[in-house]
Amino acid sequence: MPRRLIVHLDGVAALRESAGRADPDPVAAAVLVELGDAEGIAVQLRGDRRHVQDRDARLLRQTVRRHFCLDIAPTAEMLKIALELRPDAVGLVAEVDGELGSGGGLDVMTGLGELGEVVRALHEGRIDASLAIEPDLDQVKAAHRVGARGVRILTDRFCEGGPDRAEERQRIGDSVRLASKLGLRVGVGGGLDLQRLQDLRGLAEIQDVHIGHAIVSRGLLVGLERAVAEMRAGIS
Repeated sequence: MPRRLIVHLDGVAALRESAGRADPDPVAAAVLVELGDAEGIAVQLRGDRRHVQDRDARLLRQTVRRHFCLDIAPTAEMLKIALELRPDAVGLVAEVDGELGSGGGLDVMTGLGELGEVVRALHEGRIDASLAIEPDLDQVKAAHRVGARGVRILTDRFCEGGPDRAEERQRIGDSVRLASKLGLRVGVGGGLDLQRLQDLRGLAEIQDVHIGHAIVSRGLLVGLERAVAEMRAGIS
């Protein structure tokens, strides 16, 4: 099954915000990413707007020619923005104040009612909703229960290495296979690069690969279009 490469451009926005300048522009970066043959673009609009701004999200919705995914926390404010913006898909993610990266996976089991309402509202707005979760079978089942159309199995702990890496690889594999069996669209993401993707090559159920930092950092050396093309070739 062909896999989609979804490139996350939060790192571009973070570099811009760190300098307090207008550049680099994630909208301009998205053009290069599509030229590199990525199937999709994603950004996370955080509540504190530390990286991506509302303007970025609006312009990306207008200019991205392929798949555009907006990652948001499941809050009333973000749901309103998503319904107005109407991206192709929304990734519901955990968000923790002060965290540099993601807040880990959503705890779907303890938020069934709230998450179910957000998912239903997105689907009524004709926006596909997926949930970013840890590799855990109960969380996969809960995602299916709330009506999500897909899951993004987080691979951060696996990519960090450590003595339990083989066990984490097994948890990812089990979660990916169960999600596929339940009819969910299956994505993975979090700390991935070409080497770590090779370690997941046996999981044929994976449909979407979400990568941000590895491509943006490589793009600083060789150009963003080439960095995307290299990754695209690597996951084919």
